[in-house]
Amino acid sequence: MLEASGNSFEVVRTLKAIGRKAKVLESCHLGKLKEAHANNDKISAVRIGKAYLAGTTKEVWVPEPRTQERRDWFHAHRKAVKRTTQMRNRILSYLSDNGVRFQPGVNLAEGEAGAEQIRAARKWSPRQLQVLDIMLLELRHAQEQRQHWQSLIAQEVLADPLLLSMVRLCGVRDQVAFALGAILGDIQRFANPRKLVKYVGLNPAFDDSGEEQWSGGIGGHGRKDLRSLLIESAQSILRSSHPLAKWGKKLLARKGSIKLAVAAVARKLVVAIWYLMSGRWTPLEEIDARLALKLGKIISHVGTEGLKKLGKTRRTLREEVRELIKSGRTYEMDPNKKFTPKARTSSLAEEYGLR
Repeated sequence: MLEASGNSFEVVRTLKAIGRKAKVLESCHLGKLKEAHANNDKISAVRIGKAYLAGTTKEVWVPEPRTQERRDWFHAHRKAVKRTTQMRNRILSYLSDNGVRFQPGVNLAEGEAGAEQIRAARKWSPRQLQVLDIMLLELRHAQEQRQHWQSLIAQEVLADPLLLSMVRLCGVRDQVAFALGAILGDIQRFANPRKLVKYVGLNPAFDDSGEEQWSGGIGGHGRKDLRSLLIESAQSILRSSHPLAKWGKKLLARKGSIKLAVAAVARKLVVAIWYLMSGRWTPLEEIDARLALKLGKIISHVGTEGLKKLGKTRRTLREEVRELIKSGRTYEMDPNKKFTPKARTSSLAEEYGLR
């Protein structure tokens, strides 16, 4: 038994290679069991073993190597986006401190054009110009890293039929599709859509005790990184004319809370993602104008350098993608399979699988 840490996944894979089986347990709950007055490796090992045998801790899924590599890409891209925003805000703050303000939407990382626009804004001293030059250099470097990861992610989505099939959903493009593949991995580990909704953290919190009932929001649990992307997707859906947008607007008119409507649309999107990744989706026979536009934007994210490395033109890549998106994952239903309802658990021990 291992407590989740930086190298716990690699330890599990190493032990598996020599025929040993290891499990990774969630560190959030195990950390609360730590004794303040006495703690060492031996005591921690006993505490982890007791928590596992009692069934009070959760097991962490160990991703396969491809999913782990995709997660590394995803986090690297997120860091590049964060660094780009940070440097842009730092430059704008420095300009504001010196009485210079630009209109929103000015591209400061656009080569020499952005630098010339800043130099022409006012008379700068040589020391101030040195500060601005270094900031612009860092901004351009962060922007190049962001575009590099964006190109690699777009290429990965266009080459994988499962990831590519997810862009059929309204509000989902290459970034969200890649994040779903990187974080979820094998969809078969979620038995039903409710499991996936709970994993993402789109189920509201509640506390019912006696006559008191309390229900809260969706924060504080689940995958925050993936949930934030799906919330953005739900916001874009509400701005469209999709049937799900009409349902969300009716809910907004009835409840009067935009956050509640966005979270509800995101929850429905997660359910659709589970069915699509499981193959329980209608096959794509024709690419409409909306999907064609979306595929064109994803191909544009590949960039000129990416197309050169692939040895393809934009036209040939578009034709290949159009054929690939129609393949996707298919689901074959067994006509002889009969539904057998599971018996309800009668005790806490049976619920945790201890009997």
